[in-house]
Amino acid sequence: MSKNKRIAYRGCLLALALVLSYLESLIPVFYGVPGIRLGLANIVTVYTLYRLSAADACFVSAGRILLSALLFGNVVTMIYSLAGAALSLGVMLLARPIPKLSAMGVSVLGGVFHNIGQVVAAAFLLETGGILTFLSVLLPVGAVAGAVVGVVAAILIRRVPIEDAPDMRDDNKDDGST
Repeated sequence: MSKNKRIAYRGCLLALALVLSYLESLIPVFYGVPGIRLGLANIVTVYTLYRLSAADACFVSAGRILLSALLFGNVVTMIYSLAGAALSLGVMLLARPIPKLSAMGVSVLGGVFHNIGQVVAAAFLLETGGILTFLSVLLPVGAVAGAVVGVVAAILIRRVPIEDAPDMRDDNKDDGST
């Protein structure tokens, strides 16, 4: 796949993740525990992780978080989101090669570890360990949200191919084709 096509795919996936993130921000939040969301934009991240590459998934995830914070949030939400995404992506990258673990299983791990990353970041920023008690609610919610995201992503992974996807994982430079 040409470098230009790869850039175009990444841009489209980033735009889709940003739109899903915005739409999710319009959904009312459960007010008992801050930060509970489905994580709809992570459908795109999981899809990208399976259909493109780890670097592409990192680009889509980080790009979406930075743009969302600039457009709809603030620096603090960006820090929490980046911490959660970094831990989540790291775990998903380690889990993806496990043969018996499906995209849904990888996504569940991602949802759980995203919440852990956010709460740990909040504990450091707020200088209190008391916030860790939120994990008793956020971990099961992260698992359920990860399962929902994983089911949708798995369907898309099976049904929405990307042109020349097998070549994209190992091809980091332009091969001259158009």
